[in-house]
Amino acid sequence: MHLIIPEHYDAKLTVRETQAAIRFIRETFQDEFGKEMNLSRLSAPMFVDRATGLNDNLNGVETPVSFTMADMPGKQIEIVHSLAKWKRLALHRYGFGLHEGLYTNMNAIRKDEDLDNLHSIYVDQWDWEKVIAKEERTTATLQETVKTIFKVIKHMEHEVWYKYPQAVHHLPDEIHFVTTQELEDRWPDKTPQEREDAITKELGCVFLMQIGGLLKSGKRHDGRAPDYDDWSLNGDILFWYEPLGHALELSSMGIRVDEAAMARQLKAADAEDRLQLPFHQMIMKGELPYTIGGGIGQSRLCMLLLGKAHVGEVQASIWPQEMIDQCEAAGIHIL
Repeated sequence: MHLIIPEHYDAKLTVRETQAAIRFIRETFQDEFGKEMNLSRLSAPMFVDRATGLNDNLNGVETPVSFTMADMPGKQIEIVHSLAKWKRLALHRYGFGLHEGLYTNMNAIRKDEDLDNLHSIYVDQWDWEKVIAKEERTTATLQETVKTIFKVIKHMEHEVWYKYPQAVHHLPDEIHFVTTQELEDRWPDKTPQEREDAITKELGCVFLMQIGGLLKSGKRHDGRAPDYDDWSLNGDILFWYEPLGHALELSSMGIRVDEAAMARQLKAADAEDRLQLPFHQMIMKGELPYTIGGGIGQSRLCMLLLGKAHVGEVQASIWPQEMIDQCEAAGIHIL
C-alpha cells in the first residue's frame, strides 16, 4: 500500500457537496463528450463468457473475477477488466457506419490492482469506440481525436468552475504529444513512472504515445494487451497533478489493431493461441470495422476536476482499514 498524504489538505467540499458535484460532472461530461465525438450511448455487459476472448487481458498477469452459472454449466463467466474488444464487436453487430461510434458506462473489478491514491479494485469509466476508414489509421487521426477529447475536458473545467468555484482544480491550456522512446532517450536512467512524472511536470498535460512495444533498451515502457490497441498508434492522456506531486493518467486509448498488427503483436507477446478465439478470427478475416477507441476514467475525472487527494473520495470501494484511518486523520473522507 502506497499512500500520499498532501500537507494541509483541504477537501473544500463536504461529502454531500462532493456527491452532488460527482453527479454533475458525470452527467454533463458524457452528454458533451458524446455530442462532440458523434457517439451514441449503448448498454454494455459487466461480464462475458471466457471462451469468446472478449475480456481485456490488461498486462496478461491479472486474473479476472470469474464464476459459473446454474443455467450455463461448463461456461466460465468473467467480470470484465474493460470493454476494449466488446465495443468493436458491438459497432459491427449494431450496424454503425463510418465516423459513427458508441460510448457506455463500464464497471469493472480488477482485484489484483495495487491500491494507492489513484488505484482502486473498482474501475468506472466511459468506454468509447468509433468507426474509421482503413486509411485513417494514422498518427494524425489519433492526435486530432486526442485534441477533441482534451477540448471537452477543458470545457468541463469551466463548467465546474462556474458551479463550484471554491473547489475546481485548474488544468493546463494545451496538450503536448511525446513518444515513449523520446522519454527513454531523454531520461534513460529513470523508471517509466519517473519519466511520466518528469514530462507532465514540465509540460502540464501530455499524450504519451506508442505504449506496449519494446523500446531501444529492450524494455517496455508499460504493458498493453496485444489484441486491441495498435502499439504504434496508441497512448495515454496524462496530467501533472500537483496535489499528489506526480502524473495522473485520465485516459488510455488508441487506433485498434488491423490484421497485420494483430498477427505481429500476438507473436511478440507469445500469445498466438488467441488467434483461434472468435473475436480474433473476425479481425483476421476482416469482418470487423477499423476503429479508434479508449476509456476515460469517471472517478479519475471527478478527482482531477475537484482537486481530490484520493480516488476513494469520489467512488465507493473497499480499502484497507489502515488506509482509511490515515486518510480520515488528514481530512480525506473516503466514501
